[in-house]
Amino acid sequence: MDYPVSFYFTLSFAGVDAAFKEVSGISKELSVEEIVCGGENRFKYRLPTVSNSSNLVLKRAMVPAGSQLVNWCANCIDQGLSNPIQPKNVILKLLNASGVVCMQWTFNNAYPVKYSVSDLNSQESNIAIESIELAYTYFDISKDTKFDKLFT
Repeated sequence: MDYPVSFYFTLSFAGVDAAFKEVSGISKELSVEEIVCGGENRFKYRLPTVSNSSNLVLKRAMVPAGSQLVNWCANCIDQGLSNPIQPKNVILKLLNASGVVCMQWTFNNAYPVKYSVSDLNSQESNIAIESIELAYTYFDISKDTKFDKLFT
């Protein structure tokens, strides 16, 4: 079986590919509400409420000025709410060793909420890294059905 490795992925914004060294924050969870029932002291009922997700964090080497992605961040963050935020769908694809997509995450209505640059230090020879944090409404997961057969 050709299992995917975590370093072989592609990411695109509205059809424009962008290279990143790291993507994190791919998670969702279902919140629960605890309800105490009068007279029952052995347990609490735990009822599902809403699902929530972490922000998506993207990291890459700094690119020269004029990047469409950095311009999008600046337009969303710097303008406050004077201009409407332009959300985009972000598609992350995990590839196997042959370059075939085995998992795909689509982050719907994503928009930047944070932009940061790694510390600059004249005593080190590290590459300057920019981080972009995106909020989104929800994400969908689709996968290659060949992997499902292994676990059913």
